[in-house]
Amino acid sequence: MSNTEKKTILTIDDDPIILNQIMSILKDEYAVRPFTSGEAALNFLVTHPVDLILLDCNMPEGMSGFEVLALLQGDEWLRTIPVIFLTGSVDGDDEVNALSNGAMDYLLKPIKEKSLTQRVALQIELQEYRNELNQLVAEATEDLYRANQKLLEREKVTLDLLAQASDLRDHDTGEHIIRTTNYVRIIAEDLVVNPKPGYELTRSRAMDIVEAAKLHDIGKVAMPDSVLLKPGKLTDDEFAVIQTHPVHGAQLLDAAVAKLGDDDLLVEARNIAWAHHEKWNGTGYPRKLVGEDIPLSARIAAISDVFDALTSERPYKKAFTNEEALGILYKDAGSHFDPYLIEVVKRHEEDFANIRAGIGLE
Repeated sequence: MSNTEKKTILTIDDDPIILNQIMSILKDEYAVRPFTSGEAALNFLVTHPVDLILLDCNMPEGMSGFEVLALLQGDEWLRTIPVIFLTGSVDGDDEVNALSNGAMDYLLKPIKEKSLTQRVALQIELQEYRNELNQLVAEATEDLYRANQKLLEREKVTLDLLAQASDLRDHDTGEHIIRTTNYVRIIAEDLVVNPKPGYELTRSRAMDIVEAAKLHDIGKVAMPDSVLLKPGKLTDDEFAVIQTHPVHGAQLLDAAVAKLGDDDLLVEARNIAWAHHEKWNGTGYPRKLVGEDIPLSARIAAISDVFDALTSERPYKKAFTNEEALGILYKDAGSHFDPYLIEVVKRHEEDFANIRAGIGLE
């Protein structure tokens, strides 16, 4: 093989005679880099890649072979270089210690040419196999990652389409879903950054709640148009029909959970769909839950949904200003809404106003 193709072997031994012997045996097949101290060899390794290290076990001056091995094993890149220990000791404990601390092989002095060449060739070959395997694993991992990302994107697009379809049942556009989801995001992110007992959210759960909030009105797909699209005030019977949409939404999502298992996002979506019309004082629907019996995700969605409804024009009502809508939320803290979450909203009045104006939408 040409010099440019030769594998590089670094040898560390405090005996120049041993180093010369190793060079004499290996120089035709390998590029040999000899060092008489561990310190010098480690400095070389900072900027020079090598394929194999031959390391003397007992070096009285400076670092011992075991100290060098410990430093090699402590480095993420250097630990991948195979090490063959060299020693003149027949002490079996040294062999066990070397192998248990990361050495790949153990060679006794005086060095026999055939043993050295065969063991070096074996370790070089094994290292090539390891490198090829690592490359295959890396490529497979990358392929799996790309496939997983595609599935996640497909899942998100499907979720968005389903949410938009449900929203279009009673809105001219799907902007209600977009704005409501962004209000939920503002509140959820505050809870992540400012944890409070009973309101702690991990980043992962907050992301699930934001995505799940898109399906808060999925149950409206089961509502008759004559009721859902009625431009005027609903009769008591018609309002009773509308009050069933959280139940229909929960049933749809329960069916999905039953098929896919306890998927965190779907569970949050079910909780929100079922409970976003519950009220803190127990006068909401459909179950008349009270206080913290209402899932946290649904309490967040309730505020977001009502704020967007108040600030949106409908055939039967004008749009309230942001200030008017916030005033209603604040007045109903402790009756309709979770009072602590209303305090969170107060910290983000400007953010809510920006979302209403179409700024900062995600």
